Amino acid sequence: LYFSAQEGILFFYHIKGLQYEMKICADILQPISSLIFSPDYTVLLLVTDQGTVYTYKPAQSGEVVKLLDACSSCFLAADFLTPGNKYCVSVTISGEVQVWLLEDGTCLSKLNIDIEVHVT
Repeated sequence: LYFSAQEGILFFYHIKGLQYEMKICADILQPISSLIFSPDYTVLLLVTDQGTVYTYKPAQSGEVVKLLDACSSCFLAADFLTPGNKYCVSVTISGEVQVWLLEDGTCLSKLNIDIEVHVT
């Protein structure tokens, strides 16, 4: 079980039967607004309240890597493009939809839908 605290800390609870162990995985120093696992559960996207997107690979180094940084408009949401976990898509508050290469954060495509986006 992965979850985040308001302070920007990513926690992992390993639960086995009635026993559990808690581990702090990362501290990104920004409140995390959403966590999204890739379809094969190898990559976790972390989206912050400030609009920055990070990747976390639990089985590998366990390091949090900044993928996308908020520029003129905050990223409101991000998710994986399926099948696979090679690309992600994000949307900004201003209505810009972008496709990103997860490997290095390269922006592959942009589309501005010219409306302000809200999450409910």
